[in-house]
Amino acid sequence: MNIDRTLRSVVAVHSKIPEDAFTAGSLGTRREGSGVVIRNNGLVLTIGYLITEAEEVWLTTNDGRVIPAHALAYDQETGFGLVQALGRLDVPPLDFGNVAKADIGDPVMMADGIGQFVQANIVAKQEFAGYWEYLLDEAIFTAPAHPSWGGAALIDADGKLLGIGSLHLQMAAKGGGSADINMVVPIDLLPPILDDLLNRGQVNKPPRPWLGAFSAESDGEVVVMSVAEGGPAEQAGLRRGDVISEIRDDEVDGLADFYRKIWESGSAGAEIPMRVLRNGREAWLRVKSADRSSFLRKPDLQ
Repeated sequence: MNIDRTLRSVVAVHSKIPEDAFTAGSLGTRREGSGVVIRNNGLVLTIGYLITEAEEVWLTTNDGRVIPAHALAYDQETGFGLVQALGRLDVPPLDFGNVAKADIGDPVMMADGIGQFVQANIVAKQEFAGYWEYLLDEAIFTAPAHPSWGGAALIDADGKLLGIGSLHLQMAAKGGGSADINMVVPIDLLPPILDDLLNRGQVNKPPRPWLGAFSAESDGEVVVMSVAEGGPAEQAGLRRGDVISEIRDDEVDGLADFYRKIWESGSAGAEIPMRVLRNGREAWLRVKSADRSSFLRKPDLQ
């Protein structure tokens, strides 16, 4: 692998979000991270939270050039975001690697848009459930962690792109203690949806039902940490500390199972009946779900 050439394909991403945007309070109005050039025309793949509701996006190349860009799409299910450079990047695109052939223990490199890279190894490929109603059947986890992970490129030994950095987490280490790791969204999730994202700004299928509940798993139980202001969960009366025990008379077995039961209820707008435990008492709530994207400012298609 030619490291210098590979690093040229990773750019810095800077975005500005309006103060009244839905995600401004949780994600901030100034966001910085990285993205990867995946086509010769300046198409950049990044992690979606960097560009959600962005009114301005700028890309900085490895040699310091600053190029204006446009937020094309954010896919809620995968977490990927797409950005189109509005000027010449003159940066080679990265080819996609084969995630199925990537094994635990394989050497990889995590690289960001300002030239920093970390030599790492794949430490796990497994299901990941995020507190914001997000689920990957098989995420990639790497260690040691990159300090600037958002939108960073996970690159295999052949210089090909395996995924996009999403989170910094900790996992239990052998012998006790914990180790810092990165969670990466695998690149094989992109090709099936790429044309839709480019042509429509979203995947061509009904959106999933969204509750607006931020939840955690504790000993197999799903506990509500908070609810989105004005979201379906808040409107239905779901509260911090509620334990969600059943969806439509089916027992909830952890966070991933909770999400799957919600999404099996139909498309956005479906009513979700749930049993919750609150201060030692049972209560039934009916949450009328929504399309998460309807709460967000949408990028203009150009």
